[in-house]
Amino acid sequence: MAKPNKKAPDTAVNIHCRQCKTQLFKYRKGGKGALVKCFKERITKDYTVTPCTCPHCHTVFARDTLIRGTPAFKLIGGKVISK
Repeated sequence: MAKPNKKAPDTAVNIHCRQCKTQLFKYRKGGKGALVKCFKERITKDYTVTPCTCPHCHTVFARDTLIRGTPAFKLIGGKVISK
């Protein structure tokens, strides 16, 4: 399978916890679809203390995994909002 593009997309989104509205990531998202996964190399600013856990309400919002051989966070549906 193909790896993600080396050049990061131009559009940046802020990812927030749905429960407490705390900002989790600043992420370079490509495409128009829903946010399902976050490649670690595209995260420009990480506000979390422990990976995949909200620093404010301690909700687990993702799973650490490999997608197409690249480290990524697989987001759990309904746990995050992207703006």
